[in-house]
Parts: sequence; structure tokens; C-alpha cells
Amino acid sequence: MRPSAIFRAFTGTYLLLRFRSGREHVVEIVERPARTLPSAEFKKLQQACRTVVAACLDGRQLDYGLFAPDGSAWERSVVTLVRRAADGCPIAFNAMPLLSVRRGGLPDEVLHLGLVMVDPAERSGGLSWILYGLTCFALFVRRGLRPLWISSVTQVPAVVGMVAEIFDDVYPAQAGTRASFAHQHLAHQIMQGQRAAFGVGADAGFDPVMQVITNAYTGGSDNLKKSFAVAAKHRDDRYNRFCAETLDYERGDDVLQIGRLDVGTARRFLARSVPRSAVPQLAVQGIVLAVQAVVAPLVQWLSADKPLGRLRAAR
Repeated sequence: MRPSAIFRAFTGTYLLLRFRSGREHVVEIVERPARTLPSAEFKKLQQACRTVVAACLDGRQLDYGLFAPDGSAWERSVVTLVRRAADGCPIAFNAMPLLSVRRGGLPDEVLHLGLVMVDPAERSGGLSWILYGLTCFALFVRRGLRPLWISSVTQVPAVVGMVAEIFDDVYPAQAGTRASFAHQHLAHQIMQGQRAAFGVGADAGFDPVMQVITNAYTGGSDNLKKSFAVAAKHRDDRYNRFCAETLDYERGDDVLQIGRLDVGTARRFLARSVPRSAVPQLAVQGIVLAVQAVVAPLVQWLSADKPLGRLRAAR
């Protein structure tokens, strides 16, 4: 990690990390890149993501989420980009929009796991822990270890199972978890006002009991529709059966999963998902984020002889 990047990670308002993950990959995690990055760096990030999309879709592009014509998703998303260390070529990215909701009468955000695209030639490279868990873990630490609600919209059994196994209090598809008021309330708000974030049109239906979006592939995500035979399966057949029995793949259904990321989730991620070779580098990033989120504000707050500015308690 370059000294300039470390300085910006400590002092920036939003999450910004760049580091090398092992010998083969360089990782960049940027929260709200349209606000965080200088213009030239922002344009390079946009082009890198388009390069990955073209590799995945035989030269075609998407027209929703990050790639919607208005470009507003770059203002509210956390983007993780993975490059090959050898030549700097972009090979994968994940775009996680932060969805505005209200919880307990107060404004809050849900982290939507969003669009993941990996160059077909690189899909056996073990990138899942970076594209899914690492970004969530970094944002969780950056926000002072406060519980963070997450959402996921997919028809892929492997993703349904991954969400159910990584996160806590996930509904549906996680054994033993029932739909609570929080699940239903967040799902209702997401479907009412955030459909564009995951490419679901206004004409799509929604079953609030099962949290299934019917006819979901009409709002820009048309190129991502799959048959059950083609969709990647999970190693645990329970999730494959759940998708086969719950979703109509011919019509184009998706399941909307709502869950939570907390300290227990982070502990399991570190223990189960992170390769041992990446632990030292991840520890360095965790320390940087912890200082930024917890230690630095505490030190400044204890400096009674200096103006607190934004750190001063609200009246």
C-alpha cells in the first residue's frame, strides 16, 4: 500500500483501500468513487469495470446499476476491483450500492451485495472471498463495528447458499431464520424505491411472504437471466432444492435475501474464508481501518483544547 493511499485511508470520509492480495492480485476498494477519486482515477475505474463486463458478456454492456445512463450509482456504491498483478489487467469487480432506508424511524443504509462479474478465464482463481466477504468486512470495520444490514437479489443457488452461510439472520433460505418485522420492512422499502439498483423493472411482481421477485429481468438486467440448469449450484443441495422449488426460472424469478453483518459474521469470515497467505496483509488493512474509525476520533475527542468540528456532539 503506497504512503499516499495510507494517508487517504486514514483521513478520508469514505472507505478507500488499495493493496496487493498475494502474488497474483491487486485489490482496490472504493466507497462512492464519484466523490472519492480524482477525475482521472475515476475514469480509469469506470473503464476497468466496463472491460470486465465486456469479457463476461462477449463484448456487450449492461445498462443498469453502475452502467445506467445517469451514472448516479457511482455516487452511492462501494466498488471492489481486482487486477492481475503481473500486467494490471482488470479481471473482476463487485459493485455494492448503499440503499437508503429508514429503520426505527431514523435514516439508515442497507449494503446490497450487488453485481459481481469475473472474467471467465479467471473464475478458478479463488476470488470469491475478496469480491464478497472482504468488501463487507472492510466497510464493517470502517463503520466502527456497528451491525450492518445487507441485501442480495439473485437466482443463482451458489449465491443464495453463500449469503445464507456467511451472514447472520438471513431470510429466506437460512435454516432456522424466520421473517421478522425488520426483514419485511426493509424488503418492502427496497422494492418500493430501490429496484433500479439491481435492474428490476416496475412491472416485476413481488411476493412479500417468500421474498421472491417475479418476472425480474425486465429492468436492465435482461442479459443476466439464466436457466436452472446453467445457474451455478451450491455444494449443499439444500440451497439448490430451495431455488428449484421456489423460483420460476422460465419466467425469470429472483429471491431477495435480507441479512445482517455483525462481529460474529466478521469472525467467521476471518476463520473460514480468508486464505492464510492473505491474513498478514488483511491484518494491516484492518488496523488502518480501525484507527480511522475508532482510534483517531477518540484521540481527537480527548483533545479538549482543540475544536472538535464534526466530532462535537449534536445538540
